[in-house]
Amino acid sequence: MELTVARIGRPHGLRGEVLLDVRTDAPEERLVVGARFATQPVSAGPLTLTSVRRAQDRWYVTLDRASDRTAVEALRGVELVVDTDADDDDEDAWYPHQLVGLRAEHVADGRLLGEVVGLEHLPAHDVLVVREPAGERTRVPFVRAIVPVVDVPGGRVVLDPPGGLLAADAASLVVDDEA
Repeated sequence: MELTVARIGRPHGLRGEVLLDVRTDAPEERLVVGARFATQPVSAGPLTLTSVRRAQDRWYVTLDRASDRTAVEALRGVELVVDTDADDDDEDAWYPHQLVGLRAEHVADGRLLGEVVGLEHLPAHDVLVVREPAGERTRVPFVRAIVPVVDVPGGRVVLDPPGGLLAADAASLVVDDEA
């Protein structure tokens, strides 16, 4: 199975350095000079890191196939991936493929709220994409206050959504005419 280590971001400077959007919990182990990555799309790679530096919690690299800003710009959005069969023992870490297909249940009564159909990485935090029973797609912030339980073996996530987050809540919203 292929897992994304990082996504190539914006160029930094004129000499081919690029900012990475890191997707691994262990960048110090994966992002080292000489590391070779398969890519998504496949046609962009493989790519080898020729320099690596970290500044203010950001990772900057240069790549063997991109020696200037124009070449790096062409690689923007390409994912650096690794092939792995290892399961993570961390109970608070999940891969996107493990979340897709899980039932979304309400914390109070266990009623079905929908099915997880994806995970999006946004700047502030990740969001679960949930398809509600009527077909609407809702983005649910993937934070412990709203998603207190992720039970991959049980095939479910438990949601504690604030009022108005889900499309199904629209019928029961009360709008004050004076507001």
